[in-house]
Amino acid sequence: MTGVLASQHIREMITRGQLTGQPEILEDQIQPASLDLRLGTVAYRVRASFLAGSGRKVADRLAEFEMHRIDLSEGAVLEKGAVYVVPLMETLDLPEGIQAVANAKSSTGRLDLLTRTITDQGTEFDRIPDGYTGPLFAEICPRSFSVLVRPGMRLNQIRFRAGQAVLDDATLRALHAESPLVDSEAVIDGGLGFSVDLQPSTGTLVGYRAKPHTGVIDLDRIGGYDPADFWEELHSESGHLILDPGAFYILVSREAVHIPPQYAAEMAPYLAMVGEFRVHYAGFFDPGFGHDAAGGAGARGVLEVRCHEAPFVLEHGQIVGRLVYERMQDVPEVLYGAGLKSNYQGQGLKLSKHFRMG
Repeated sequence: MTGVLASQHIREMITRGQLTGQPEILEDQIQPASLDLRLGTVAYRVRASFLAGSGRKVADRLAEFEMHRIDLSEGAVLEKGAVYVVPLMETLDLPEGIQAVANAKSSTGRLDLLTRTITDQGTEFDRIPDGYTGPLFAEICPRSFSVLVRPGMRLNQIRFRAGQAVLDDATLRALHAESPLVDSEAVIDGGLGFSVDLQPSTGTLVGYRAKPHTGVIDLDRIGGYDPADFWEELHSESGHLILDPGAFYILVSREAVHIPPQYAAEMAPYLAMVGEFRVHYAGFFDPGFGHDAAGGAGARGVLEVRCHEAPFVLEHGQIVGRLVYERMQDVPEVLYGAGLKSNYQGQGLKLSKHFRMG
């Protein structure tokens, strides 16, 4: 049976020993369509980002690239601009036919905390082939802010799938006709397109830009920071915004997005030809995202944007990314936002949960 594995299937994988943890995996790590991964007790500062490569182990490459190691037991700062590899507490023993994909959690992406999963013999970031048996590692590169981390913190998550479950455009159009996926005309081409909102219905605040010289963010400190110490507000009355190369922005989608309970979605880049910028770090949308917000009217997607080579004018309504929808094997026992402490259900323009809002 094809599809993304739901929470109850993840629980079964744990029971069968296909997913193990040291210490044991906790119940609250299990999300509707994914499992939160936990940082281990040591971080390796490395000279450069790397993949293990075919036939090679991450431990062997660490011996090649390690500069020094940091004990995380009492908490330690990962510094902006540096690259670290942290062994995770979880280990996989995937059966044939079950592959995995990992991604940063929402709060991780909103802090511009580049976090990717690597494995032994891995030739891609965040992609784990079926049948993989071995450890997991997080590569962490703080881009805008230095962060204080401790063992057990959850910066990324992993999703499991059997077979090819992605909806083609014709199926996606039929699904939208049956259960609207956005609150406006659906632009469907290789997924569901979404655009940027630079003309808010009230006020002129369209986003935030990370300040270049700030203090450390303790990732356990929820709602404890004044946004003004870390972010510059961006206002626009013109419907456009000029992105500066190297700067990091938090913006919001114009569309309210709806993920029906029997589907999951992943954010993917649109086309390089529409501008040299990246619009996704945290790319998983769980079943039920936007489903119970305002009677199922959807929730807007927060965009984590970084401009690359040259200043670029972003226009209101410009398509900047797409959502690729996938079938679930089953509807999860608990949906996003329903019975979970989901920080971003029904959201609009919103910084990570570490900042005081409103």
